[in-house]
Amino acid sequence: MPQYTSNPPLLEADVDHDPITQFRNWLDDAIKVGMIEPIAMTLATVDADGRPSARVVLLKGLDAKGFAFYTNYQSRKARALAARPFAAATFWWDRLERSVRIEGAVEKLTPAESEAYFRSRPQGSQVGAITSRQSQVVASRAELDTRLADNLARYATDPVPFDASQWGGYRIRPEVIEFWQGRDNRCHDRLRFTRAATGGWRIERLEP
Repeated sequence: MPQYTSNPPLLEADVDHDPITQFRNWLDDAIKVGMIEPIAMTLATVDADGRPSARVVLLKGLDAKGFAFYTNYQSRKARALAARPFAAATFWWDRLERSVRIEGAVEKLTPAESEAYFRSRPQGSQVGAITSRQSQVVASRAELDTRLADNLARYATDPVPFDASQWGGYRIRPEVIEFWQGRDNRCHDRLRFTRAATGGWRIERLEP
């Protein structure tokens, strides 16, 4: 069983008291050590029947308001969020022996925000977004490839159409952010930031 010994103790006095800033610091560290996808996060939702599901998405926006990601609005995750607009997300950076957990309410980004991000993507990614009927059953890979090839040809020189009702972003507005760092003997460090009614953050240490 591996022991986690790469880091010094994670102490309350050593972390930024703004968890968004602390997250940025850790994300920068994950980028520097060469993680393949440092912005990959496991996103968990619950549907109208109370059934949970989880998948890996990419963090594509971070500011004081929260954590943003993008998807098809007909996808399974979007249907779940329409029914229950709350989510949890987890980042795992094994090379750093660190993890971050986020919980909070979820809101749609504005159509303008979503289109701005859509237009920043490579042409092929834009075409892929309008081609995929995300989470729907498809008869074969060949069917999907044919549809993609048709759209790539159709929009080879023309702008790819953007439909704000079909595709766009969400923002997790964090209510809880927990920073986990491995320690030896399985006595890991866990610092939980909880948003206070006053707008600030309360920091608590959790047992491992």
